[in-house]
Amino acid sequence: MRGAGGTSGGLGEFLFGLGLMVAGGYLLMEQVTVASGGWSLWGYDAFGLSLLPFLIGLGLVFYNGKSMLGWSLVAAGIVIILAGVIANLRVYFASTSLYNTLVMLGMIAIGIGLVARSVREHEQAEKKLE
Repeated sequence: MRGAGGTSGGLGEFLFGLGLMVAGGYLLMEQVTVASGGWSLWGYDAFGLSLLPFLIGLGLVFYNGKSMLGWSLVAAGIVIILAGVIANLRVYFASTSLYNTLVMLGMIAIGIGLVARSVREHEQAEKKLE
């Protein structure tokens, strides 16, 4: 039976590392608050302006379903809207102690190290097989 990643690496190391990464990531994400801000462009509300390419493209596609310009405008409009939503998010890290932050980040770092180590060949396991 092969270990993690099809190598002689340890399956236990992989599962323990994965557990640490998931637990550390969960604890870190619990400390994050996400809020949205208003869409503004040079001080003006810009959400309506970002809908123009999408709406024009939608009209062209309904007029002619094979219109490359229409489909391009629809795709560009969707990208602009999604980029605007992501760009206007405000992410805040809740106040916590340095100890808790180090524990969370340490769990993630140790988990990544164990997972990476588990998918490498283990020389000792190779010698035991001979």
